Amino acid sequence: MRRRFTVLAALAVVGAGVELVAGRGMSPGVAWDVLGGGGDATERHILSQLRLPRLLVALCAGACLAVAGLVLQSALRNPLAGPEVTGVTPGAVLGAVTATALGLAGWDSPLAVVLAACAGGCAGAALLWLLAGRGRGDPAQTAVHGVLVSAVLGGLTAMVLLVEPGELGSVVQWLVGTTEGRVWEHWHLLWPWALLWGAAAWLLAGPLTLLRCGDDIALAAGLAARRARTLALLCAVALTAGAVAAVGALGFVGLLVPHLAVAVFGADLRRSLPGAALTGAVVVCGADAAAQSSSRLLAAALGSDRLTLPVGALTAGLGAALLLVVVRRAPNRSF
Repeated sequence: MRRRFTVLAALAVVGAGVELVAGRGMSPGVAWDVLGGGGDATERHILSQLRLPRLLVALCAGACLAVAGLVLQSALRNPLAGPEVTGVTPGAVLGAVTATALGLAGWDSPLAVVLAACAGGCAGAALLWLLAGRGRGDPAQTAVHGVLVSAVLGGLTAMVLLVEPGELGSVVQWLVGTTEGRVWEHWHLLWPWALLWGAAAWLLAGPLTLLRCGDDIALAAGLAARRARTLALLCAVALTAGAVAAVGALGFVGLLVPHLAVAVFGADLRRSLPGAALTGAVVVCGADAAAQSSSRLLAAALGSDRLTLPVGALTAGLGAALLLVVVRRAPNRSF
């Protein structure tokens, strides 16, 4: 187990190094020179004020989404319960966009965005809970209701964008997910939020492990299943809201990374929750580095310096393809 954590940590370091030099204006030699105390003022500004906060935000957001997905899948006993398909991410996006439309939040007020996203995520999760009704224990019904809730919330977000297209053009990045333009203010707001709710999720590792076995076993072990599930869902919503407020909706990170973490670290959430956090950080960091490298290649091929590929578009495309492969190879796989 230590070796697996060590390998993932090494991958995180490699991914971080690649992301620092993947974008425009920073070659490996220049980055190494700046880290050694050299370089001119512009190069030092690019590395310290643009690249480093972007890297840290990507790592933290990936960890938040992965932990949130694993908490949701464990609490609901549903392998398809990710923030993207349970109304949590669409609700968080709707909350952030609506608050911006009303002038209550914006990129210059990250705390207000987090609060609005958290309120929207809670509303989306509550709507799913109400619609599922007595079928909450059925993974198939929960997944169907989650897709419907996500579709409705996505439609409402589109309506808000259509009503205020001039003022909300920049918030379209919330719908796709991007780390472009992230600065130290986003990092200083995200890491305490992630640390708080990540620690709360880890403290719930024991109850969540029992919930994965079913409510009957949890009740036989003396666990108040409903209370534990409610606390777990609150943690998942808060972690998702923080990530969405910082980088937008990164598709399939919270859905697929938990499966990888459980496969690598086992079903004991005391190990798989930290493993999921580290795996999510590696995945988003690597995807962001790949997106920046692809943007440079596309810009050179098409002759457009302003062309950028959002990391959310890359995670959504690759995640959908990977999910299709997994489903086709193991169509009868259960939780």
